[in-house]
This record gives sequence, structure tokens and C-alpha cells, in this order.
Amino acid sequence: MNKLVSIITPCYNSEMFITETITSIQKQTYENWELLITDDGSTDNSIKIIKEFLLKDSRIKLFSIKNSGAAVARNNSIKKSKGSYIAFLDSDDLWFPNKLELQIKFMETHNYNFTHTSYKKISDEGEDLNLTVTCNDVLTYDQMLSSNKIGCLTVMYNVDCIGKIYMPIIRKRQDYALWLKILKINEVAYGLNVVLSKYRLRSNSISNNKFEMLKWNWLLFRKIEKLSFFKSLYLVTSNILIKIFK
Repeated sequence: MNKLVSIITPCYNSEMFITETITSIQKQTYENWELLITDDGSTDNSIKIIKEFLLKDSRIKLFSIKNSGAAVARNNSIKKSKGSYIAFLDSDDLWFPNKLELQIKFMETHNYNFTHTSYKKISDEGEDLNLTVTCNDVLTYDQMLSSNKIGCLTVMYNVDCIGKIYMPIIRKRQDYALWLKILKINEVAYGLNVVLSKYRLRSNSISNNKFEMLKWNWLLFRKIEKLSFFKSLYLVTSNILIKIFK
């Protein structure tokens, strides 16, 4: 029997995108999944839209918390998950129909516990931007320190083998922090070089502000990873240069 996959989705004011996101999950060729949506205090119609899906699909579960940030929302869903695998999909991103099937086959064939894939970028309106992010075949902790090379919407990890791993509670870069945390346990992240997801490049996203990300990278390296002042400074500089010139 196919193992259960727990899909972790934080939601905040995503009424414009959440229907398409959920539908992309329902179209998966791998059908043994549960979708755990934690709403982070939305003030729009997100919850109303999600509840309409709940009435028709028992695999979808909705939880509500006061606005606390994506890390808290994701961790709430991880805590309540029951799957042998955990995967991530934000409320404005999309999966291709064979995403789960191909990635699980990749993991089970090679006995990999932590994997990610390639993905493409789309605009707010869903238009293809002709930008593809190709994953690395193998990534170690040290390789990941120079920049976050893993897309959150592409990740899957094996709970049965490495346990439930939670995101550090920081407002930004919490996914990056989680990958580093897993790499300390699992040592290697393996990449499946197939485009299986669509990342929505939001025009108002903080991730588009390269200099704003400086302080969040600094916090990650100093407070979460507890690296030295000079190593943190070196890594923050390396991160921002990669973002500017790539």
C-alpha cells in the first residue's frame, strides 16, 4: 500500500490563489495524501474558500491560529500530520500532477530521506516567466550555507526515518533554517532534476528585496546556526552577492 504523504500548507490572505493550489494537489496521480492547511489569521475569504473544499474532500484539514507567521503555521500542521512523508506547498504555489508520484518513487528507489526537485517561476497572474531553477544532484550542509538552493515547494522528507523536524521560529528564512537543520541529521539532500512545481514570484514579496534579506540571513546564521561573527558576516555577504549576480 502506498504510504501517506502529509502536505504542509500555511495560508494567509490567499483568496486569489488557494483554489488553484488545492486543485493542483487534488490532481495528483499519487492519491494517498492529507492536506493540512493552517490559516494564519486571514482577514479575506481564504477560510470560506477552503471550507468549501472540506465538504467534498475528507483528505483536506483546516486549522486556524492567530497571526504568528509562516513558521508557526507550518509547525502546527507538521505537529498534526500523520504521514510517512512530509511535503510543503505554500498557498499560492502549484504542483504538476505527477509531483508526488515521481518524487516518492525517486526516494524509495534510492533509499533517500531528504529530497527536492527543480521548479519553474510564474508571475502573480500565473504566466510562465521562462525561469527554471535547476536543483543540485547532491547538497551538504556546508554547500547550503552559501545560499538557499532548495525550493520549499519541492521538498519532501521521510518522517519514518528521520522523525518530524520543525521549523525554527523566525519570521523569515524559516524554510532555509529547516533545510540546514535536516542536513545536520541526514547529511545530504538529493535532487531530482525534473520540473514538478510552479513557484509564484510575488511582486510584493520580501524575498524580492535582496537587501531586506540581509538581516534575516544574519539572524539565521548568528541566532539559529550560532556561527561566529566573522563566519556569519562572510556568509551573509556571499548570500547577497549570489542573489545580485545570479
